[in-house]
Amino acid sequence: MAFVDQAQIEVKAGKGGDGIVSFRHEKFVAMGGPFGGDGGHGGSIIFKVDEGLRTLMDFRYNRHFKAQPGGNGGTKGMTGASADNRVVKVPQGTTVSDADTGEVLADMLENGQELVVAKGGRGGRGNIHFATPANPAPELSENGEPGQIRNLKLELKVLADVGLVGFPSAGKSTLLSVVSNAKPKVAAYHFTTLSPNIGMVRLDDDRDFVMADLPGLIEGASQGIGLGFQFLRHVERTKVILHLIDMSGIEGTDPYTQYRKILDELQQYDETILNRPQIVVPTKMDMPDSEENLAKFRKEVATDSGLPIQPEIVPISSITRDGVKDLMRLTADMLATAPAPESYRPETKNDTSEKSYTFKPETHDFTVEWIADEERWLLSGAEIEKLFLMTNIQRDATIMRFARQLRHMGVDDKLREAGAKDGDDVRINNSDFVFEFSE
Repeated sequence: MAFVDQAQIEVKAGKGGDGIVSFRHEKFVAMGGPFGGDGGHGGSIIFKVDEGLRTLMDFRYNRHFKAQPGGNGGTKGMTGASADNRVVKVPQGTTVSDADTGEVLADMLENGQELVVAKGGRGGRGNIHFATPANPAPELSENGEPGQIRNLKLELKVLADVGLVGFPSAGKSTLLSVVSNAKPKVAAYHFTTLSPNIGMVRLDDDRDFVMADLPGLIEGASQGIGLGFQFLRHVERTKVILHLIDMSGIEGTDPYTQYRKILDELQQYDETILNRPQIVVPTKMDMPDSEENLAKFRKEVATDSGLPIQPEIVPISSITRDGVKDLMRLTADMLATAPAPESYRPETKNDTSEKSYTFKPETHDFTVEWIADEERWLLSGAEIEKLFLMTNIQRDATIMRFARQLRHMGVDDKLREAGAKDGDDVRINNSDFVFEFSE
């Protein structure tokens, strides 16, 4: 299965059921009164973490998720059936954000964790709720509330204890295949891993940890060059970093130059990454010039005053297995004391300053504009549009109630200020509903 770590989808929760207008007509029940029931709640869209998933592949071809609406109310005050919530499974490590605002909604890290990403609409009220002493037999009811609609961005960041980083063909895939049960692609020619490979490493002393072979890094990755962020985002979740460097010199590149380039890319992407425990792993030590290159590399690292900390250097050969066991034991020791990746984020201090509370008059956000092509006014605003959708325009009583609500919100005054005259047409945005402005 292809590895997909980014997706953008649309979720639409279910609309609430409509309330109804009904009256009692039983024998021997004088002045029966209103008896219309409420609509049921619409279904919500819920994300749930499934530890068995490893990719966002399911979201590549299915980009629209919709929940069912609630049932309409019934006579005898009966409430309509509420729709079932739709549960959508996502892999561990998925970050969910609003694609329109950029707001991060949640990091889905724990197996079984749930997140309501789109809330279902509440059911509309039946006329049983609108009875008053002044109007004991109301012909009023509400339509169901619209379900929430959202565009979401999903981003998967691999959950692994240890991340292998380095230039392409530094030996990351080979090391992972040697120390774990993973079977990444390994070849004798120059290529780079295109997606993370994950394996479980088990030591002789019963310790174990998850290791990820991350896609190869090139210069400029922090600006999106090459695989860019597709590689770097996965480093954020790891506790310990193994920085693999090819010591053979076959490619004609200087190991120390490669080492500094990768450190620079990591720091430009996220400077907190360099604060994590890190082991520098010179690889391909079975090659002829590796020992000489390693000695030179050690001197250059020891005299580099720009490094955050002097790293542990553990040379290995994945082919002969020299140094591999020592490397795994040291990695396990570091993991035992390594803090969680989230701890490297700067803490947000609570605001302990005194707060004053003052009365704020109720405000309603809407706009009024003249549409010359239609020769009418256009009334826009999320609150007004939602109120209209919950209005049963088939009944005069509910239309009059809608008119009173608009007047209370200040719509009449706003139209008058904008220059509306008696008899002008006004259209509600996103609908064909038109009413006549009256002084």
